[in-house]
Amino acid sequence: MIHVTRLNGSEFVINGDMIREVEATPDTVITLNTGQKIMVREAVDEVVAAVIEYKRRIQGIVGSETP
Repeated sequence: MIHVTRLNGSEFVINGDMIREVEATPDTVITLNTGQKIMVREAVDEVVAAVIEYKRRIQGIVGSETP
């Protein structure tokens, strides 16, 4: 999950696996797999970095499990 901020200042969390694309229009717009679009204050690079970190954490959790 990644933390982001709506343009009105409210913070919320998005499942990083649900993000289809992130674009600057010039505001940052996150498009989810469902087609829903969300405008956020964070720059595109910040959202991408947060998703990468999220994926690394998930890989670490999955990789540390023992059968």
